[in-house]
Amino acid sequence: MVRIRNLHFGYSKKRPLFQNLSLTLERGHIYGLLGKNGAGKSTLLKNIVGLAFPDAGTCEVLGQPAARRLPAVLADVFFLPEEVYVPAVTAAQFVEHTAGFYPRFDYDALARYLSEFEVPAQAVLAALSFGQQKKFMIAFALAANTSLLVLDEPTNGLDIPSKAQFRKLVATALTDERCVIVSTHQVRDLESLIDTVLVLHGQRIVLNADLGDLGERLSFASVAEADGTALYAEETAVGAQVIRPNRSGVPGRIDLELLFNALVSEAPALAHYLTQTQPAHEPAL
Repeated sequence: MVRIRNLHFGYSKKRPLFQNLSLTLERGHIYGLLGKNGAGKSTLLKNIVGLAFPDAGTCEVLGQPAARRLPAVLADVFFLPEEVYVPAVTAAQFVEHTAGFYPRFDYDALARYLSEFEVPAQAVLAALSFGQQKKFMIAFALAANTSLLVLDEPTNGLDIPSKAQFRKLVATALTDERCVIVSTHQVRDLESLIDTVLVLHGQRIVLNADLGDLGERLSFASVAEADGTALYAEETAVGAQVIRPNRSGVPGRIDLELLFNALVSEAPALAHYLTQTQPAHEPAL
């Protein structure tokens, strides 16, 4: 679906965002792209959808250079940016004028999604709250039924119930033929949704791993005091949160926020352990 090789990109030559970044994304997965503010998450997504252009290296989507923005590729890709801008038309009018750009647009699915989100189809979009506008655009993005769906900070502006609805709808919309990329800095919003985590840090992808594989390799716990078995530890008011090697053989739950904190703090013990135990299909850290 997406194939990036040796990508170099920067808004100025003195401050490159990516150097030799490589990444492969496949159909049938929901990827969570995590990174600190300013790490380049939105810029990476824009390279993928052809709104930013590599200084060097390649970025291909559906076998074509993303930067060419071929009509056949654009008809099968939907990008929802963090900030949405909607015209002063009703939801129904927007659909009438825009859905035709997406050959597999599912009108019945859109009606279901709008009902779930409680967004009225006859409301003027520009008169809705930002949260309601965001929910309409998420519903439209899902109904476009494109092979590649790219969502940048989609839960910003959503209340807690709407975030739960968002996770449910994205999960039900995934098929073996679709690839979904969700970028966020609100790590806990993705814990029950994604199957693969990507962490962007220090101009490269430092982790690209299936959550099931990570659950077999790592154990997360709250303890009174961290000991020498911890690959990473965070002190709290009542003890410590730790990441350890999983010696039980039983896959456990991944604490994405703790794992993210460990990776961006560049914990050497964790990085070494993940490199030594990575599955054969997973790229090196």
